[in-house]
This record gives sequence, structure tokens and C-alpha cells, in this order.
Amino acid sequence: MENYRLVTTLPELRAYLAGAAVVAFDFETSPDEGYREDTKAALDPAKSHIVGVSFSVEEGTGVYVPVAHKAGGNIENAEALWAWLKGSLFESKSVVNAAHNLAFEAMFLYAMGILVKSPCYDTIAAAQMTLKSKWEFRELRDSGLKYLATTLFGADMPSFETVTAGRYFDEMHPGEYETLRYACADSDYTLRLYHKCNDWFDKFLPRHRTIVEEIESPTAVYCGMMQYNGVPVDKEAMLAKQAEAEKKIAALKKEIDDMTGNVEIGANASTSAFKRYLYKDLGLPVLKRTERNGEAADDAAMQMLGEWCAEHRPALTRLFTLVQEYRKWGKLKSTYIDGYLAHVNGVTGRIHPDFLPLGTETGRFAVRNANLQNCPRKTNDPIGIRNFFAAPPGCVLLSLDFSQIELRVGAFYCRDKKMLETYRNGGDIHAQTTSVIFGVPFAVAADKNAPDYKEHRTIAKNCNFGVFYGLFPRGLQTTLRFKAGLDVSLDRCREIIDNLKAGYSGLTAWQEETKKTARELCYAETWLGRRRYLPGMLSDDWGTHAFAERCALNTPIQGTAADILKAACGRIVEGITDKMWLRPLLQIHDELVFALPADRVEEAVRFVKSCMEEVPYPAFDVPIVAEASVGERFGMMKELEE
Repeated sequence: MENYRLVTTLPELRAYLAGAAVVAFDFETSPDEGYREDTKAALDPAKSHIVGVSFSVEEGTGVYVPVAHKAGGNIENAEALWAWLKGSLFESKSVVNAAHNLAFEAMFLYAMGILVKSPCYDTIAAAQMTLKSKWEFRELRDSGLKYLATTLFGADMPSFETVTAGRYFDEMHPGEYETLRYACADSDYTLRLYHKCNDWFDKFLPRHRTIVEEIESPTAVYCGMMQYNGVPVDKEAMLAKQAEAEKKIAALKKEIDDMTGNVEIGANASTSAFKRYLYKDLGLPVLKRTERNGEAADDAAMQMLGEWCAEHRPALTRLFTLVQEYRKWGKLKSTYIDGYLAHVNGVTGRIHPDFLPLGTETGRFAVRNANLQNCPRKTNDPIGIRNFFAAPPGCVLLSLDFSQIELRVGAFYCRDKKMLETYRNGGDIHAQTTSVIFGVPFAVAADKNAPDYKEHRTIAKNCNFGVFYGLFPRGLQTTLRFKAGLDVSLDRCREIIDNLKAGYSGLTAWQEETKKTARELCYAETWLGRRRYLPGMLSDDWGTHAFAERCALNTPIQGTAADILKAACGRIVEGITDKMWLRPLLQIHDELVFALPADRVEEAVRFVKSCMEEVPYPAFDVPIVAEASVGERFGMMKELEE
């Protein structure tokens, strides 16, 4: 066995850690007594506790410190242990704290009032930013510690089930061979992985090492804070809306059944029986097909059929109105009511999602269990889903949202004079785009009383949010039709895009240069150097090549915006030590949400805005704006004036 040993006194631990520049650590946890039958309780700090912690400062060595084993003895003073670790290790500026899935350890430490400060290092993030193959970075499923230890080091690491043999970890004797081997191997191989990844970065992608150290690892700590805090919910309101939705769905289903003769439509009105009814029995035209060339029955197909029937078979128009309502309410119930209720923690009464900071290829977050990132905005929230999220008594919710961060990043990249001038002067970019594509003076474009103001501004907004990513006329037409409810001809869409490119000349030049570079290199990068390989740039297939080109355009913008947000999260971690009353809850796209005492709003806004609006890189010369709003419920937030 490697040089693994048991440590039960603080002096012994201090001696082992003395002088170390990098310390890898790992927690072993067990469910509390009331949750022993809950298979996931050991991962939940509301239902479990730390049993022991292992450390490694040299490859092939490790020590295990038992904290709460039921037999075999523990460290003599656990309180003194954590106090010393807080000041001398976890919040020290002279030691790199490395962990595999740092968010997990950070979550348990945060529960004790301890924040892991930079320099820190998340080896799971490092693994994901190393190449698995010529064109492919590792995904989360390829980045488990035991998998990496086996594939990269040839280690034989036994599973938890094998070692424990049906016991909980706190029931194992801390001095036993298998206990020591299992616990210490986690920190040992985390340290080996730290060196392995850094060697790889230094040889192939040095800028990825910087991203892991300065962006992803502090972000992992922030994710641990959010996961621990969870999102407070009004369960009674959720159950009331669940009952309301069930009644609404039943009423819609009855009316549809009356019209179709009880054709089985299923939960989403997309069954083969329903499609057969539409396209065979009713003889309706197939206006949209699936990827496998079958008859489509999605939202877009239903809307298209409804519009066709309004003109050709008006007696059927009601059916498609009902179907669309039925589908909408079904999705609202299954996704946002049933789905959210399933993840309410029985102890905390909150939803504690899993945050995946490397959940997308551009570096943007993904969220699961539950996916609160898909929570609809107020403008598209007919049942008040956001009102499920309610501040605890005596507290309020605070939201800081980047204003048009991707457009600002796009303006920075393309260097278009009109865009840069608009943002530097605090102007209205949507009015500027309205002026460009419709050929009207800026004052007219910004005038809310001008003819066609609403329609023109809607078109301009959709152009702004799509044009940097290579918007095509057909795509603009579809977006305007199904998302904005505007019927704009294909020729008119082509004219709008042509006007946009002519008016923002810097944009067009940047797009062409970016695509050219991507063709030469077969990858795209963010400003910090976060790389995304694009082998599709070499493809002869038009669809594959076109998708790769769109990725080449959106990666620098979306990825750089993600890096800016993550850098802000890191600054919050560094500065929040004396503001532990400020509780990070949630990240939704470009928005950070907090809970805090109602009388600390002004102080919190100053702090978070300073973290978010700080110039991210010396070269970044576009103002960054974070807009604050506050309220007792997430769906009733009021914007704060500057």
C-alpha cells in the first residue's frame, strides 16, 4: 500500500502539512441517524455529516483524520481542527487547496462558516478542460476520480460499495487497511491529477490552466455555496397551482376529445393516433416534418396548421387553439410544478440544484435536479412560476442581472463604431438597431409614440440577439413568427439582415474574419483562451459545416460572457467573508440571485455590482452594467433605481 496513515492529533496533521504549497483534500460523509435509508443523504449537508478528511501533499502519501467515526477513535478536538484548518489552510493565501469536485467540499465547509479561498483548484474542472481525443474535451461523465485514476494512472481503486460492504462509512474502523486506503487514495490521486493536468496544460494549452485556476475553481466554490443555500419555495402555492393546472388540463382535454371523437392525444398531443387523425382522417397538409421525415406535431407544426386552417378550414381553427393551450399547460405542470416539487428537500423545504459550470461547450452553466435555468421570465409565465420562489421571513430576494452582456461582448469583438458609441454613451442598442435596419433617425427609432414602434423594436431585438451568431433570413422569419407572433416575409427578412450588415460594417467584417480563422485552425476561443474544437469546419456536408460556423461565431461571445460572469462569482467569494448574511441562491443565464436581510439591500447591491461591473480584462473597453431588482418573491421583483 502507498504510504497512507491515520492521524488523530492536530500536531501530527500540522507536521504532515507543514511547508506544503499544494494540499489535496477529500471528505468522507455519512447520513445522519434519521436518514440512513436515504441513498443520497450522504451527499446532502442537511441530512449528513463529515466523518473524516484526508490530505495529501506528496504523491503516494496521504493522511486520514477521523472526525465522527462510531468506533476506533477520532481526532481529540474536532472543533480545534476545523478552526485551525480554516485559518491555516482553506482561507490561506499561501496554499493551493485542491479537491476533485471542489463544489462538494466547499458546500460542506460553507455549512460550517468556512469559505475556500483562492488559490484553489478543482481537478474535475481541470480534467474537463483537457483533451480526451484529438477534437474532444472530456465531459463530466469522463471525469470521475476513480475513472481517471484507472485510465490515467493504472490505479486499482475499489468502489465505495466494495470497501464498505453494506456499512456506512462512520461504521468503519478508521485505522483499518481498507478504510485508510479508500480515504487517502481520493486525496492522493487528486494531487496526482493536479500535477498531471497542469503538465498537460503547460505543454499544450497553458491558457486553460489559467482558466481552471482563476475562473473555474473559484466558481466551483460559489456553486457549493448556492447548492448549500438552496432556493426557498412556497410549497403551498405550488400545490395550489398544481391543482389549478390539473383542472385546466382536464377541461381542455374534454373539449378536444369532444371535437376529435376521443382520439388518444397523450400528455403532449403528439401521439401517432393524433397525427393519424390530423393528416389522414382530416386530410390536413404536412407543413412541417421531423428530422426522420415524419409528420411533425410539435408547437410550431400546431401553430402552422392553425394558421392554415384559419384560411382554408376555419371550422378547425378552435382545435389548434385548444391543442396549443393543452400543450402549454401540460408543459407548465410537468416541468415547472411537478418537476420542481419533486426536488423540494424534505429537511430544508428548498430546492438545492446541481450546478454544472462546465455544462456547455461554450463554458456557460447548466443546472439539473431541478433545472431552474429554464424558469420562464415574467412575460412568459401565465401561472406565476417565479412566485414559487419566496424569500424567508425577514428577508428579501435580490437579483443582479447583466444588461445585454452578450451584445456588449459582441460589440467589443467586432469593434463596430456605432455599437461601441451606443454602449459608451449609455444609449439604447435596440433603438440604434431599429434606426439601422429601418433607415429612420435614432430619435424616431427611440420614440415610443412613433408609428410601428413596437413591431420595429421587436424585430430589432430579435436581430440583435441572433445576428452575432450568423442569423439567416429563414431563421429570422421563424423566430419572428413563433416567438414574436410577427408574420414577416422571407424577402423582407433578407432585406432586414442586409440592412443590418450594411449599417454595422464592423460586425460583418468580424464575422468573416472569425469564420476564416476557424476554418484555418478548426477551433474557436474566448478572450481568455477557452478553446472549442470545431472539426465540422472541414466537413463537405453543408449542414455540418454551417453548424460549425455558427459555433465559431457564438463561442467567443457566449464563452467570454460566461467567463465574465464566473470571474464575478470568484470576486464575490473573495469579498463575502464579512457579509455571510448575503446568501447566493441561484444563477440563471446572466443573473445572480441572493437572499438577504431586508435592511442590508443597499450594502449588498454596492458589493455585488462592484464584483460584476469590474473591468474583466485590461483590453475590455465596453461598459458592463448589472441591473438590480428586489422583492419578496422572484416573480414580483422591482428594479432598483441607480
